[in-house]
Amino acid sequence: MASLNQHRVYIPSSARANQYVLVEFKPNDEFFAQFTNISCGYKRLARELFALCDEYELHNVHLIANDKLPVVRYHDEAYSLETTKQILFFYNPQYHEAHNVFANGEERCKKIRLLFLATGDDIRANAAQFHHKVQRVINTLQDKLLSNQPPLKIRDHQHLTYDLFAKAKGHKESYGYKLRSLYPRYQSRQCHLPSDHSEMTYAGFSIPVTRAIKTQFQHMLNEENYSQFYHYIFDAFKRACDKRQLNLAAFIANGTRPIVRNSNIDNAQSNSELQKLTFDCASEQVQIQQFWNADTLVDVLHFVIAAAEKDKHDIGYGRFMNQVQSAINEVTDELAFNPTRQDLRVRFYQHINYQY
Repeated sequence: MASLNQHRVYIPSSARANQYVLVEFKPNDEFFAQFTNISCGYKRLARELFALCDEYELHNVHLIANDKLPVVRYHDEAYSLETTKQILFFYNPQYHEAHNVFANGEERCKKIRLLFLATGDDIRANAAQFHHKVQRVINTLQDKLLSNQPPLKIRDHQHLTYDLFAKAKGHKESYGYKLRSLYPRYQSRQCHLPSDHSEMTYAGFSIPVTRAIKTQFQHMLNEENYSQFYHYIFDAFKRACDKRQLNLAAFIANGTRPIVRNSNIDNAQSNSELQKLTFDCASEQVQIQQFWNADTLVDVLHFVIAAAEKDKHDIGYGRFMNQVQSAINEVTDELAFNPTRQDLRVRFYQHINYQY
């Protein structure tokens, strides 16, 4: 029984589940040759896409043809916010529906992205069914408009978000998760994925640089160089990871947000908004990365811990997340952090991608 319990992680019942599927392809000349002009191509694809989505009851879908990367977050109000590099989608899966197009008129994009946001209740329980509906939409689109296109890339993203210190605030209820891998979960629910696929699992959390933390580390923050402060935080984080053999991790304090990829598929590239992190999950080497700007004190410290192959068990990633939560507790114990008043949002991510 003890062995089984270590593979089950207890997460507050107030945790929120999110899922979205991102389908992308690089449109070639043959795609645009089907239409009078580029704008007509986007409109025709949107009409076909949204008609199929109505048929398969996919109620929150977006066509992105402006080469911006979508980022999905939970919010009680539905809205989208565009930056130079990203489109941030805020929505509540229980209530919000939308079919939108993001394109720059006659400007030809490098990639067309189709973003499918899961809606309704029991997002995690219905994940395979949602993914299968997306596959059926893509099958029809490939027959109608995308027959001469290179293979599409499908990425399924699932998040489980919760306050690690919910119990300290009086929220006592929790639920035990095994956190099984996506591939066996989908196979058992008759949603068939190619055997040639890539999975990635990781956790992320952020700590605001509050007034209390600035006061605690005042002796390190008096000068215009913040290296000593960032070194202290990174060393505490690295010690916590090393102690638990969490070998894939990153600390980001340069004003960007982390985006995580498998190094066997994507090369690391950063821009002014995103810090792209890549890990070789099959390697046994320690890969603990750090990114900061010593001249600037950021508002938020970001941390990522990725699961290696050794952290993957048939029963699930419960043990991995128990280790992650223990590491987070060790880091926050060194900081002026009040768990009864401050939230510490942990996001457990599961991704699977393949060509289709």
